[in-house]
Parts: sequence; C-alpha cells; structure tokens
Amino acid sequence: MTKKEYEVFWTATAQDDLCGIIDYISRDSIDKASAIFNRLKKKAEDCAIFPLRGRVVPELKFFNIEIYREIIENPWRIIYRIDDHTVYIIAVFDGRRNLEDVLLERLVRIE
Repeated sequence: MTKKEYEVFWTATAQDDLCGIIDYISRDSIDKASAIFNRLKKKAEDCAIFPLRGRVVPELKFFNIEIYREIIENPWRIIYRIDDHTVYIIAVFDGRRNLEDVLLERLVRIE
C-alpha cells in the first residue's frame, strides 16, 4: 500500500518569511544559510507524505482554532493548514518570538 501524497504550496507570505530568514543568515555565512534553507524546505516538503505529523498550534488551540498545524525545525516554526489534498505553508518564523507579536506585525503591515 502506497501513501497518498499531498501537494505542498508555499504562500507568498511564507516565501517572504523564508527569504528573510535566509537573507539574514547569509550575511554571516552563505553555507549556513544554504543548509538552513534546505532543512526548512525538506521539513515542509515532508508534509506531502505526513500532513498530520505536526501539532495543532497551541496558541490558536486555546481559542478553539484547530485548522492550523505546525512543525518545528529548531528554532523555527513552520505553520501550515491542510485543505483537501494540499498543504498550505502559511508562515515560517523564529520560535523564540511570540506568535501574537508576529501576527500583530503582519496585521499592521497589511494596512
């Protein structure tokens, strides 16, 4: 029996997050930035086979919002949701940051 694969789609916001992370790290080391890029992409792509592997985002679960999941590639959090047979990567950010602060920054940027 073969496992059903999901399509993994990176939203523009998640792509911007990833580019920002890699840009910042590349200022010190291109090699390290490349290695981290590969780690984060692989972790996200693993969702194609194991989309339910990630946990429900705890800060959102507190408010009964359970459609968003996350996987950790320390110290980063990769936030995603599953819709039909697609995994949408929503955000990638440093897990040492407060999720509420990250969301607030995004809301302010939109206006």
